[in-house]
Amino acid sequence: MQGIAYAELAAEFGTPLYVYDADVLARQYGSLRALLHPDLEIFYSLKANPNVSVTAALRALGACAEVSSLTELLTARQAGVDGDDIVFVGPGKSRRELQAALEENVHAIVCESVGELAVVDELARARNQVARVMLRVNPGFTVRGSKLTMGGRPRQFGIDEDLLRRPLGSYGAVRLTGMHVYLGTRILDEDVIAENVRRIFELAERHDVPLESVDVGGGLGVAYFDGERDLDPVVLTRLLNPLVDKFRAAHPDTRLIMELGRYLVAPAGVYVVRVRDVKTSMGQRFAVTDGGTHHHMAAVGMGSFVKRNFPLRFLSAPAADESQIWQVTGPLCTPNDVLGKNVLLPPVQVGDLIGVLRSGAYGPTASPGLFLGHGYPAEVLVLDGQAHLVREADRPADLLRRQRLVRTLTAGLHQSGLHRRDDGGGPVR
Repeated sequence: MQGIAYAELAAEFGTPLYVYDADVLARQYGSLRALLHPDLEIFYSLKANPNVSVTAALRALGACAEVSSLTELLTARQAGVDGDDIVFVGPGKSRRELQAALEENVHAIVCESVGELAVVDELARARNQVARVMLRVNPGFTVRGSKLTMGGRPRQFGIDEDLLRRPLGSYGAVRLTGMHVYLGTRILDEDVIAENVRRIFELAERHDVPLESVDVGGGLGVAYFDGERDLDPVVLTRLLNPLVDKFRAAHPDTRLIMELGRYLVAPAGVYVVRVRDVKTSMGQRFAVTDGGTHHHMAAVGMGSFVKRNFPLRFLSAPAADESQIWQVTGPLCTPNDVLGKNVLLPPVQVGDLIGVLRSGAYGPTASPGLFLGHGYPAEVLVLDGQAHLVREADRPADLLRRQRLVRTLTAGLHQSGLHRRDDGGGPVR
């Protein structure tokens, strides 16, 4: 990565390890930004990868931020994003989160229900402040071509479009500024994305809601699996830009927002694991690594009906030119902890490195890092040919520090004749 050998990164920072390439972040953002209509702003969805340095790298390129929690809000601010360049979305926001959004004077709190609208009004009134609010709308139509639909049917997200046809109530400390619609995610068809945006613009215009801002969501996907292809930004923007032109002509002062997460960061990340053991079981070769579900649930395919492999790459110098079929697994006590099934690799040896590509999105923070007490891995950002540690790996002491031992329990063990050996072994009489 940028001339640095993965073996060097693994030696310095250990494995498992997430490595992010700032050049790829710049390429993903810049190639789209150069072609996209200048009036359609890119807001980075921190949920895809909330690392503060990754966020700061995208902010330096010009991205704004879309956040969905108090920590994401503070991360965006620490990364240098101004409050007016942040939208706060998501159902079930806590009063503390809404209070923080008001304190940071975000561009808009995206309200997902009439009840939330009333809470925002109450909190803003107590602060003698007028809250800027966008309404998230659950439209009456569905989206095709999305791997995960977020609207168009009964959902926890947004206010049903039918409710917009009647008064939502009177809220003196709220100023409605626009509309937010997010239809689906991981879309790989340019026509579908353009059609979604067209319909969102039409939805925005047919309701009596101020249009200071319109958020058309996003959902741009990246290819992970065989048979998939990446979106073509040239084709995509040829379809999108005329739609923006048309809407802009009718609404010259509206701020137009597109949310991008996975599209920006997924191609930039590699999950690096080291082989701890090799074995053969009933005729199949297994490479048992130090990484798996606890750090990269998406690659393992947890929750998917069909297990498909993320792209895997052998990162060590191969001992031979021949290819063999391997099962690449992790260290967890579950048969589902499989990073790759029937993967063609050179002869694998203990100590070899394997990389799971396209791992910059929904990695450690969307995975059960505390399973078996392994903790989360280190994260490294390679910027201008230099490797920077941007998250330390969890250590056992880190995981135990936040736990509290009830001392009467250990006293009871001693009274019952149980004690613990000095060598760290289990309880013995």
